[in-house]
Amino acid sequence: MPPLTVVFDLDGTLIDTAPDLADTLNVILVRKGLAPIPYAKARTMIGGGARRMIEAALTFDKQEFTATDIDPLFKDFVTYYAAHIADRSRPFPGLVEALDHLSAQGCILAVCTNKLECLSRLLLDAFSLSSRFSAICGQDTFGVQKPNPVILQRTIEQAGGSVTRAIMVGDSATDIDTARAAKVPVVVVDFGYAEIPVTQLGPDRVISHYADLPTAVSALAARRR
Repeated sequence: MPPLTVVFDLDGTLIDTAPDLADTLNVILVRKGLAPIPYAKARTMIGGGARRMIEAALTFDKQEFTATDIDPLFKDFVTYYAAHIADRSRPFPGLVEALDHLSAQGCILAVCTNKLECLSRLLLDAFSLSSRFSAICGQDTFGVQKPNPVILQRTIEQAGGSVTRAIMVGDSATDIDTARAAKVPVVVVDFGYAEIPVTQLGPDRVISHYADLPTAVSALAARRR
């Protein structure tokens, strides 16, 4: 039987990145003379990548904009964020131990995120985590982003795994929709950035701490045999 591939979302799943993402968003908004977004609201805008976060912030502020208007803001966002990517971001408690456990069980680990791949690697490098993953794929890696299932399917392929022996771990409706479309079971953390309780989103398993992940993965893997 091929090894199990466990594919993680990044923001709100592996790493609590909301403080640095919200800070970056507000820096670029204020530079343009716009009002900053309250942290609690900015936190819910995470998950679709920087461009969509900017669009959500402008919509929240009732600003009219075009795709062309977003381009300089996006460039400014990426530049500032890259320089401040781990100022206040931190891995969620228990993550390293959970990764150790899964690796010891022979699992292939991968990351599938709507963050740019270069920023994803930069962030994971900051916490010495990149080497743990056989593939780190972002919205620009294959030219598609979640919830398009292709990004998950190709991440699994790049990691050397099989979709029929894979499980996704995420924090949002987008992750659940992606996994469902790819026909991959999904574990959702309840400490991420979803706007509504994740139990209402219908994932296969919900965990409240990474100490519970190995058990959840084992249970779903048993169903895939």
